[in-house]
Amino acid sequence: MQQTFLSLKIITDKLTLTQKQFVAEVIGTFIIVVLATGAVVVDAKFNGRLGIPFIAFLPFVGVAISVYLFAKVSMAHFNPAVTLGFLITRHITKLQLVYYFTAEILGALLGSLFVLLIIGSEASLGANSPNYVYPLPTIFGIETLASGLLMAVIVTVVYTKGLRGYGGLVIGGIVGLDILFLAFISGASMNPARSFAPAVVSGILTNLWLYWSATFVGTSVVALLVRKKFNAWQDDRALKQESAR
Repeated sequence: MQQTFLSLKIITDKLTLTQKQFVAEVIGTFIIVVLATGAVVVDAKFNGRLGIPFIAFLPFVGVAISVYLFAKVSMAHFNPAVTLGFLITRHITKLQLVYYFTAEILGALLGSLFVLLIIGSEASLGANSPNYVYPLPTIFGIETLASGLLMAVIVTVVYTKGLRGYGGLVIGGIVGLDILFLAFISGASMNPARSFAPAVVSGILTNLWLYWSATFVGTSVVALLVRKKFNAWQDDRALKQESAR
């Protein structure tokens, strides 16, 4: 076992930063998709007896683990909507956006294939599904809200440098809470990759448009507000420095 870890360290040490970020995003997204969609599949196997607390808890665990494992390597996006948010806040470049997106989709697809082969195919592989008892504008608004809350928490963690080590728990916590309280309306995906993979692998694409629109709207609005606030803070700081001269 020790020799295996030593071999892995030698391999990873030879990777460039871009390659390390790509691998981190693939593995992190894989973990999240397996736990998030796998929870839905397992619950379906038990005829829904495990319920929404179980379906909310496993994504919390998956996100928390992935953040603690990879935050220092890739900033722990694991989510195309979050990646777009970080482009807007200028934390990443357009080139990084492309390979982050690619890594996240690849990790998600591998996750759904794992769920299909190892756990089962019930509940359309855990694909998100909104509750159409509610009006469509409400569903869209709730999914936008859930995604915006996630982005707000992530940005807070970034600007507080990890919330003194609680960053993974806090980010995982908002994912779990969003699912616990909002999934019964919109499905509470918050993550286009998490929705894309089970939908494509299962062939159920009906609701995919929602999770590839509302999620990006939610994170983008928060990112734009953050950028505006940060730019205003920079301008104010520059003005004070100029006045002090």
